[in-house]
Amino acid sequence: MSVGYSIKMNHFRTWVLVGAAAAVGASGFAAGKGDADKGKAVFEQCAVCHDPNSDTKDDSKIGPGLKGLFKREKMASNNKKPTEANVRARIDEGGNGMPQYKDMLSDQEKDDLIAYLKTL
Repeated sequence: MSVGYSIKMNHFRTWVLVGAAAAVGASGFAAGKGDADKGKAVFEQCAVCHDPNSDTKDDSKIGPGLKGLFKREKMASNNKKPTEANVRARIDEGGNGMPQYKDMLSDQEKDDLIAYLKTL
């Protein structure tokens, strides 16, 4: 085996590893990120009980308004800080009259919904 061939193979391996690392990094970066436009469509079933344009509970809806949810100190339903994990847990577990959506929505739909809620 020639020295030139060995150097070319090392360069090839390096570029393959760099490409693989970039692909894994890009997919890992995108994982868990939702699409707010798709989340707005998912929210349509939530809008039966929650108003996206109000930050308080009004008489026309059963649940609290969700405008500015992620800017609040705490969620009205359980007094926890509205982090992605806490909001997802609330969606999954329901409570206080809200049904559980753990098995009704896919993980991607929940990611999309949370991305939409962040825009309110």
